[in-house]
Amino acid sequence: MRPGRYLPVMAALLFGAIEVPAHAATIQITTTDLVFAPAEVSVKVGDTIEWINKDVFVHTATAHNGDFDVMMPAKKTVTSVLTKAGTVEYYCRYHPNMKAVLTIAP
Repeated sequence: MRPGRYLPVMAALLFGAIEVPAHAATIQITTTDLVFAPAEVSVKVGDTIEWINKDVFVHTATAHNGDFDVMMPAKKTVTSVLTKAGTVEYYCRYHPNMKAVLTIAP
């Protein structure tokens, strides 16, 4: 038998055994009536946050630790991808009473 005959089968088995990472999720966080909702969210590194501003005011999602600072124009949606694990408290720079927490798993 020819040795190259089994090469495609071996390649298929080898590549089939490689672990493929799970797809990242998209999580929606909404601002309505000067409130982030939900106020506490568990996510993973690589997930995308879809920041949906339903208010007539500009908002930010500003991490206290400096990990992110997202500008959210009034009545607009913006996205950001999470790159670092940890628990992150964030707030709106323009409306400091707007507070929430992201728990980001590796």
